[in-house]
Amino acid sequence: MRHLKAVIPAAGLGTRLLPATKEQPKEMLPIFSYTLDGRKCVKPFLQVIFEKLYDAGSRDFCFVVGRGKRSIEDHFTLDSNFLYQLAAGNKIEPLNELSRFYGRVNDSDIVFVNQPNAKGFGDAVYRARSFTGKDPFIVHAGDDLIVSAKNQYVKRLVEAFQENDADACFFVERVKKPQDYGVIEAINLGKNLHRVIGIEEKPRVPASDLAVVAIYVFSSNIFEAIKSVNPSGNEIQLTDAISDLIDQGCRVYGLELKRGEKRIDIGTPESYWTVLKTMQKLSEHNSKSLSKEAKLDLQINYPIPGCDWVEAKAARSVCIKEKRKNKK
Repeated sequence: MRHLKAVIPAAGLGTRLLPATKEQPKEMLPIFSYTLDGRKCVKPFLQVIFEKLYDAGSRDFCFVVGRGKRSIEDHFTLDSNFLYQLAAGNKIEPLNELSRFYGRVNDSDIVFVNQPNAKGFGDAVYRARSFTGKDPFIVHAGDDLIVSAKNQYVKRLVEAFQENDADACFFVERVKKPQDYGVIEAINLGKNLHRVIGIEEKPRVPASDLAVVAIYVFSSNIFEAIKSVNPSGNEIQLTDAISDLIDQGCRVYGLELKRGEKRIDIGTPESYWTVLKTMQKLSEHNSKSLSKEAKLDLQINYPIPGCDWVEAKAARSVCIKEKRKNKK
């Protein structure tokens, strides 16, 4: 599987989550997660997305941000002084976890692109065109996530895109109220794959119960399609650009979520509450899946990748002392 560049739009205002999002981007709201050694922890929603894309092989990332999103750039910028403080204070577990995150950041090429005005999801994707060039790329909304076994959802989507020589491929799920979503009209090809022959945003009379999940793979043809879209109000809808691809005879596919895969998002207070409950259960499951000895070994043996500025020898010395203390 070819590893693709990833575009993560995170410029939305998050008005439905006010007042919590007045100063904090909704994409940085905390959710329950788990560490490498199986412990429960709390991470920003956007970090979890980044880590899932990284684990799937992506190393080139473009965050599309707007005014008030500076905390995103700060979070994805290495902070060596903070690591020094954790090591000096014998904070072993957070040192390991933050070092792991910074190792991934250091191993990635990350750029930030500004969306000056809130002109919609389509405009946000269009602003990443100089980053992606003529290569196919992933678009992963900064407020959507799929929970799946062994994090296979990104791999499945990219493989479906490549195997079908597609211009667009995205996830779809069956919903009870399709009027609230972008909905596809499609031909079922089997194995959870649908050939999309029509798409409409929040239709009054839905063509199906298959709603779009905002995780896509596109060819560069999407940019010309976005460019040709007439704004709806003040926004350029990505759905309209995908519809234009279909009208041009391009290959567009929807990949249905499998049993055991669950879409979660933080768009509303109700959905954010669902995210918290879902991720709490998942973190508890992963916490129980590792033995006490395995957790300790992972703590002690985990390196500090890519963090040359950290005195790794001193940090590991602290870990070794802690391990000896626990054995007594």
